[in-house]
Amino acid sequence: MARVRLSVAERRLELLAATVEQIEARGVAAVRVADVAAALGVSNALVLYHFSTKDELVAAAFAHAAEGDLARLDKLLRRRTSALRRLRAAVRWYAPTGQAKGWRLWIEGWTAAVREPALREVTRDLDQRWKAALAEVIAEGVAAGEFRCPDPTGAALRLTALLDGLAVQLTAYGAVSRARARAWTDEALARELGLSVADLRE
Repeated sequence: MARVRLSVAERRLELLAATVEQIEARGVAAVRVADVAAALGVSNALVLYHFSTKDELVAAAFAHAAEGDLARLDKLLRRRTSALRRLRAAVRWYAPTGQAKGWRLWIEGWTAAVREPALREVTRDLDQRWKAALAEVIAEGVAAGEFRCPDPTGAALRLTALLDGLAVQLTAYGAVSRARARAWTDEALARELGLSVADLRE
């Protein structure tokens, strides 16, 4: 069967999605342009027409994945409900015990970012935008009198640092159970907001 001709934008999205899948399956270091091309049944030349190097392709794939995660975060945080409910939903989704996919992808990204400046920029941007979004909602909750937090920015940093660390322990090492990670996440969120864990579950 002949392949459907795609627009440039559609083809790029197809290539990025395939690259994300290949990174998750093989890791950043092992994935090749040829792997992406083979997965889609296209030539290496077509991939390199859209992305001139593997490094450019990988960085763009991570940026594509990041935008998807940030769009989901934005949807959760824009709900018409209390700041506490929105924050709780976002943290539970982001946590390695939640529905967010791709922790293996991001652990790969953090590792490769040590040596790849373009990838480091993508992962740093994602990290900063996550923290800023959480800090904004925490500040909204404080202003509305829902909870107490003298340092929303610091709270967002501590929460994401915990969740990132738990992701490594759970995903890479299996050193923490899902139940314990979930309990620690709730405890940390409650502590940052001056609430009890029971308050989060109401």
